[in-house]
Amino acid sequence: MPKIKTNRVKYPEGWELIEPTLRELDAKMREAEMDEHDGKRKCEALWPIFKLSHQRSRYVYDLYYRREEISKELYEFCLDQGYGDRSLIAKWKKGTKLLSGYERLCCLRCIQPRDHNYGTTCVCRVPKHLREEKVVECVHCGCQGCASGD
Repeated sequence: MPKIKTNRVKYPEGWELIEPTLRELDAKMREAEMDEHDGKRKCEALWPIFKLSHQRSRYVYDLYYRREEISKELYEFCLDQGYGDRSLIAKWKKGTKLLSGYERLCCLRCIQPRDHNYGTTCVCRVPKHLREEKVVECVHCGCQGCASGD
């Protein structure tokens, strides 16, 4: 969760351009956290939170690496304040440089072998043309396919 805005924090140049979008995503995150989860499985209640966290991290990543609209100082500030997941962004960056298949990764739990049967990765990491079942949802984050070969 991002830190609360106070007068003590010195915001870098360009913050006013991205602040409305980040505030909007924070409001959606608060809604998702407060949403009723009656009738849902325990893991399904967390899926909207994972989705919004991914969306916020992707926004910061795209602004810095793809569109090059923000400075390194502002990028580091966003990561330090919790507006992006540093580890997930590192995987996306690694995927684009080495073509290793991480450029569309939805969450880090999908690639951790200790969280899955048989010490493998999540079923959402399997390309769609290789799956026996056509519609598959990840148990951890609700992703329906984040393999780069889809």
